[in-house]
Order: sequence, then C-alpha cells, then structure tokens
Amino acid sequence: MSEKQVEKAFLLDPEAQAAAPAVPEPERRAVRQKLGSKLKLLAKLYMLYMSLRVLAYFGCVHFSLDEYADGQTSWAISAVNQLRKSHAENEALYLSTPDPASALLASREYATHPHLAGSTEDFKDATVILKLFQDNFGIIAPPEPPVFPAGSHASREATLGIFKLHKPAAWIDIYYPVMNTPLDRSLEFLSTDGKKVEWEADLVEDGDPRDPEAAEYRNAVPTFHGLSADGVAEGQIVYVNYGRKEDYDEIIEKGGNLTGKIVLARYGANFRGLKIKGAEDLGAAGVLIYSDPRDDGAVTVANGYEPYPAGPARNPTAVQRGSVQYLSLYPGDPTTPGEPAYANATRTKGENIPKIPSLPISWANAQRLLKEISGEDAEAAFVLDGRASEKKVKLVNHVNTRVIPIWNALAAIPGHIKNETVIIGCHRDAWVMGAADPTSGTVSIHEVVRGFGALLKSGWKPLRNVLFISWDAEEYGLIGSTEWAEDFPEWITSNVVSYINLDVSTSGSQWGARGSPSLAHLIRSAALAVPHPTDPARTLWDARTDEGPFEGALDPDFARMYEAERRVVHGAGRAGSEKLGIPALGSGSDFTPFLQRLGVASLDQGFGGTPNDAPYHYHSIYDSQRWQETYADPGFVRHVAVAKHLGLVALRLIDSIILPLNTTHYALELDDYLDRVEDIAASLQTSADFSGLRRSIRRLQRASRALDAEKEQAGRKLQELLDKVPRSVENDDDDNEDEAPNGVLGLLPDWLRRLLKEVFGHVPRGPISRFVEAARRVQRANAKLVAFERGFIHEDGLEGREWYRHLGVAPGRWLGYGATTLPSITEALTFEKNATLAEQEARRVSELLDKLTETIKV
Repeated sequence: MSEKQVEKAFLLDPEAQAAAPAVPEPERRAVRQKLGSKLKLLAKLYMLYMSLRVLAYFGCVHFSLDEYADGQTSWAISAVNQLRKSHAENEALYLSTPDPASALLASREYATHPHLAGSTEDFKDATVILKLFQDNFGIIAPPEPPVFPAGSHASREATLGIFKLHKPAAWIDIYYPVMNTPLDRSLEFLSTDGKKVEWEADLVEDGDPRDPEAAEYRNAVPTFHGLSADGVAEGQIVYVNYGRKEDYDEIIEKGGNLTGKIVLARYGANFRGLKIKGAEDLGAAGVLIYSDPRDDGAVTVANGYEPYPAGPARNPTAVQRGSVQYLSLYPGDPTTPGEPAYANATRTKGENIPKIPSLPISWANAQRLLKEISGEDAEAAFVLDGRASEKKVKLVNHVNTRVIPIWNALAAIPGHIKNETVIIGCHRDAWVMGAADPTSGTVSIHEVVRGFGALLKSGWKPLRNVLFISWDAEEYGLIGSTEWAEDFPEWITSNVVSYINLDVSTSGSQWGARGSPSLAHLIRSAALAVPHPTDPARTLWDARTDEGPFEGALDPDFARMYEAERRVVHGAGRAGSEKLGIPALGSGSDFTPFLQRLGVASLDQGFGGTPNDAPYHYHSIYDSQRWQETYADPGFVRHVAVAKHLGLVALRLIDSIILPLNTTHYALELDDYLDRVEDIAASLQTSADFSGLRRSIRRLQRASRALDAEKEQAGRKLQELLDKVPRSVENDDDDNEDEAPNGVLGLLPDWLRRLLKEVFGHVPRGPISRFVEAARRVQRANAKLVAFERGFIHEDGLEGREWYRHLGVAPGRWLGYGATTLPSITEALTFEKNATLAEQEARRVSELLDKLTETIKV
C-alpha cells in the first residue's frame, strides 16, 4: 500500500486512529492544512456534482422512482416543526373559515354577468381571481401584471420554477386555441316546393324580467354550439331519441336512412358532440338538439308545476348551448392535439370537430318539429323507426372560427417537499352567467382559498407544494387544462401527486363524488368529517342519498335510466372487495388530461339534481343567480359543504407524511372491472380467455399489500425518529449546526463526512442522520404510491383515439361523459365484436400491470 493510501486508510479507520501513537500538534496541524486545502477542493467538486444532479432532477423528462425519492431529503429537517404540529388543529382552523355569507357575496359578484371564454369579461374575471390569490396568500402585486404568453420564458419559469419558491406566487398564462363565436343562424320550415318559409324558429330564450340578469343578458351570447361547423343544410327531419350509438343502430336496423336528413336529438345520456358524430357518420346533413321535459323527472308542467321563473319547472324557451367537439377522440384545442396552443403553434385542420352544421333549440321549438314528423302531437313522434317529415327544414349556422386567446390564472404555495405537488383546479368560463356551471365551483374555491389564506396567516407551511388553477375555455372542450397539461407533461409526471377538480359545486340536492379508486377511502373519510349542510345530525356522506323536495310521476324510460345510474354508484362489489360508492371518472371536465393522459390520481365532486329537484337550466340564461338562490342552494350551505370537503381532502393529501392513496383498493377494483368484461363476453357468447389478465391482477394485489406494510412501517419509523430529533433543530439554533445537515452536508457519503470530521472536527450526529434516512424511505414509498396510477399509461394509447393513454379507464367512445373501465378490452367486444382483439388488448393490459407490479415491489 502506498504512503498516500496508508494515510487515507488511517483517516478513515477510527480504530487505527485510537491505537496510533500521539502525533505532535505542529505536525498534526501541518497535515490538517495540507489535507484541508485538498479536501476543500474535493468538497467543491462534490457540491458541483450534487448541483448537477439537482438540475438534472428538476429538468428530467422521465418519471424515475430513484430520482423522485432522492431528489429532496433536506425537507425532513425543514419540516420538523410542521410535522410536530397537530393536523387536527390545522383542519379545525380551515373548517372554520368557509362561510355561507361570504360564498353568497362571491356568487353575486361572479354569476351576475356573462363570461364566455376569450371575452373581455372573461379576462377581467381572470384578473379578479389573480387578486383573490394575491390578497389571501400574501402575494405583493408586481408593478407589471404577471400575465405571460404560453411558451415564453416567464410562463415556463413560473411553473418549472415552483421548486425554487420560498413564498407564494401568482400569475396568468395565455394560450391561443382555435374556437368560434356565432355570427347568424336560422331554422325554417320550407313549403313543399321549397320556395316559401312556412315557419321560422325564434332561436332565443325569452329573458323573463322576473329573473333580472336573464332579462338583461338575454342576447349576450346567442344560442349556438361551440366548435360547430359553419354551413347551411336542408333536409327532412328525423327523430333519433338521445342520438346514442344504439339509437342510430336501431333506426338503421328498421330500415331508416339518415343520408341528407336533419337529425333531431334530445340532450342527455351522452355528450352532445357524439350525437353529431353518429349522425355525420351516417350521412346526415345537419343536427338539432333540444332539452326534453321527459328528462326533468317529477318537476314538469305536465305534473302541474309552473315553468321558471314563476315556478320550478323548465322554462320552455331555455336552450342548452355547449361544445360539440368529439370529446372521446381528444379534448383541447382541435388544431394542436398533443401539443400546447402557443401563439406560433403549427396547426392541423382539427379532427375532433363536426363537419356538418348544428344548432341547439328549445323545447318550445322542438315541439313544432316533432309535430311535423308525426303529423299529430309531439309525443307521437317518439318512435325510433326512421320516419321523416314530409317538409324540409333549412338550418343555417354561421360562425366565426379563429384563434382566440384564453387565460389560466394560477397560484403556487411552496411546501417543504419541493418535488411533490397537489393541484386544485376549477374552470372559470361559462356559456352565459353560469351560476351553477361553473360559478358554484368557483365560489366554493373562493372559500377554499380563504381557508388556505387563514392557515398561512397562522404560520402554516404545507408539507407539499399546492397549486391552485382557475382554468379557462373548459366549456369549449377542456381547453385551458388540456393545453397546460400538454405544455408541462414532464413536470406534471415528475411532480404532481394528485389532481383535485371542481366544476359544478351545486345544482341540486344530492352530493356525489367520482375519482380514482386509490382516492375513494380519502373521499369518504373526509365526507364523514364534514357536517351535512342542512341536517346537523348527519354528515356530507349521508347526502349521497338526498332527494329534492318536489313530487310527481316520472317518465318510465327516464326512471329506468336513473335507477341504473344509481346502481352504478351504490351497487355491490365482488366478494372480498369494499364498494365505496365512488365511481370511476369519465370525461367532461378538467381532470381528463391529468388522469387519462398522464396518469395522475384525480377526483371530482359536487351536489347534483335528482328527479325531485327543480330542473337545472344547463348552459342557459336561466343558469342564473336567482335560480341558484331560489332552488339549487338557498342559504349557500351546499357551496360551503363542498368547500369544506375539498379543502379537507386537499390538506390530507398535502400534509400527510404518507400519501393517503389506497392502491390495494384500486387493485381489488380491477377484479370488478374484469368481471364486467367477462359478463360482456358471455353475453356475446364468445370464448375469449382473460385468465392471464386475472393472474396479473392477483400479482399486483400481492405487491400492493406488501407496499401497504412498507408504507405503514416507513411512516411509523419517521414518527418515532421525529421524537428523537433535538428541539434545537426546529428552532434553527445557530449553536447547533452540528445537528442539522442543512444544504449538501447531510447528503455526503460516509467517507467524505469522516474526512470533514478530521479536518473540521464535526459532522451530523446520529439521530438526525437516521431521521433523514427515514424521510428518504417515506419518499420512496410515496413514489411507489404515485407510480400506481402512472402504471396504467401506455404510450400507444387507445386504438383510434391515441390521445387517451390510460388503459384502466377512459370516456366511453360513444359516451363522452361516462366512464368505460378497461376500455380497450371492453370496446373490442362491444363495438368490434372481436374476441381475438379483446384477448390481444387483455395481454397489453396484463403487460402494463406486470410492469407496475415490479415498479411498486418493496
């Protein structure tokens, strides 16, 4: 061994040092000085190396468990004081803040004017939300408004630099999607020779003065379909019920022919854009969609109720505006699929929008068309036989399609753990006033922001980062959220542990939630901790079975559909699994890009209508403040209940040492998913074999149970060691720097720390080092929990709609709103009737699950 090797071995071996003869102090000092200069250089090189690792970590483009778990460890020391505080105290302070009077005032501010996406009112509202963030989070407004074009350095740094923040920050991002606004439109019945107009629809809502905002803004946003095709169509009218795939199939089977026809469909059952796609695929020339009182449950004029605003029944002139994008193909800007809509983006023609014109119409206008089809009363036309009217109608829909800027408003609250973030999002834009959709959600978020502001004022710092986002242009097709997610996919994948969505907070009596199965227990436990909004003897969880106050007979078909939907929520699971009543998410709101493209565990919730509630005038001028105060939520107690629940869920995701993600419940749910597939296969009398997938599910369940044990032990160990960390550490006592491995010192390998001890006389002591290692163990376990949802993402996506990459759940191809579980397998059976393809897709899912099993193994 060389002299230098002997010298190094001596320094690294404490026993050798103890047995060696004493060295004179002058010689010892000389050795120290000589080694000191070399070691300082070595330490600088190591610090450079660690800095490069950190930079590489935060700029990573692939999700890595090792990078995720090891990227931050100093949080364990910085968070000691926070970890010692009672979560119950923080939760109690938060729950005391949301207030019905505050919510009512916020709603009267937000819901008494139109704010269509891309309008000047929409931008003004974005700045109002920005100020809300600034005022409540203690953010000093900069001299220049923080409004950044997407893709600019400032915009990208605002999100990618969240890990560098030491205090909250807020800003607005501008995206540039293609959307449209109405120019002129008409709907006419032509004479038999086609030369005269025999009847013309008014295509406007009456704007009854008893609802002041509805009257004032009657014509502010004309009745039209967002992203509808510009054009003129003439043809006979054919009734197609809801315009579902099975409705179109039945018409064709009975000899109907839709070529060149104008289709008349009613709202409900599936996304409006898919009604148009079904008609377009069968050669129709145009589509009209109306709101049918049969879907209003008990509260109808036929049951003796006065129409709104005189009473609770539907106003017959109400019209449902809305996007007709083909949502199940892909959401977002039609011209930039998979890429963010920057001002200079390269654009396509748009493959997820209609090629034939359409218009939304009222029940009052629809009755005239139905009578023309049947030759009798409107009800006589409700037959799916392809019968067409004798006379033709002329449909005109002229729209101005162009690039229109939109504005997402964001606020970040930095936490101790810099690479774990919880996002809370709600869209802001509305088709007119949108007192329920989405202003009720914005109002609940207003109360959540106030609650988080109260926590910050109390000295609270979140364990994880929190990002609030007020999305824009959701109504046109989830555009604000999709463009942002397409802008920052790597950052989301590497940092976001969960996405909490809110849209319609309150439009009826019954509370419900949907979400990733891993979040189901958290959703329920939080709902059990929030009081019922109107009955102090019950909880919010009990509101899942609440019904509205009105009575009356139901349309038989509607009653069957409603009961089928309730069975999905409250039905029993297979033996050994716990059915919690938290169904899977489909689409139709801003969770879609997070869950179904990037694999982020997500949830949505709110109070919705029942057959005994006043009909909700969806996307109409009558989705108004007066309707909200009179029928949806008198007293605004439901808005507050949602705010309390959402904030409680968020706090438990943000501040729990171990993320409250239940992967075993998720793994058990997969058995139910496969049971449904096997039931479909049996009904089709196919011999498809899914035993390989069932075995993969079993292996994943075993791995998840092992992860359950590991996460429990990791969390318990950190809590045990927390009690042994000296109190001086949390107080940042300068005299105890030996105890605190702040900066790079706590990350150094043992050999270098021994050298530093020899030169400088100190290193971090045992309890702190063990605490930091326990924190690393916690973050490794959390990384596996987060990776569970990511594990369902397949880069090739779903066949024919590759934007959707989640093989566990997706919006049904012909549903849009509704969820289809194991979609690639299910749709191979239901639409393709192909058992071989179903088995092939099952193998693809099985391979994903096997890979996920390896990922979460402990």
